[in-house]
Amino acid sequence: MKKILILNGPNLNLLGLREPEQYGSRTLADVEALCASTAARLGYEAVCFQSNVEGLLIDKLHEFGALHRAGQALGCVFNPGAYTHTSVALFDAIKGTGLPVVECHISNVHSREAFRHHSYVSPAATGIVVGFGVDGYELAIEGLVRKHA
Repeated sequence: MKKILILNGPNLNLLGLREPEQYGSRTLADVEALCASTAARLGYEAVCFQSNVEGLLIDKLHEFGALHRAGQALGCVFNPGAYTHTSVALFDAIKGTGLPVVECHISNVHSREAFRHHSYVSPAATGIVVGFGVDGYELAIEGLVRKHA
């Protein structure tokens, strides 16, 4: 069964606790369960990974880029958190691996602070889902499958 990487960046381990008015009350475990059930429904295996460390996120993109080239992974749904707005290294990792990535954000980053309006990840992404709460992960998985299966 092909894999889909569900990759979450910094502070997403605090879902359900951090700014619930912005991010809701569902936890990262809830997101991972949603992603696992959505992927399974579509015939894929979700592999979930969260880190507050940029280098570990890059390593995981490299790992799944190799799996994608070997025909073992379809792509990635990636919520880079605050690294969205700061990381050229994540852009380079996505471009360099050729891994199809759907960028996903729980909140509508374009209706928030001005510094959140720019994404270094978006130009490398195959698609973007923003502002649908954690349900956006389900939309992102479905979009990834429709575009790349």
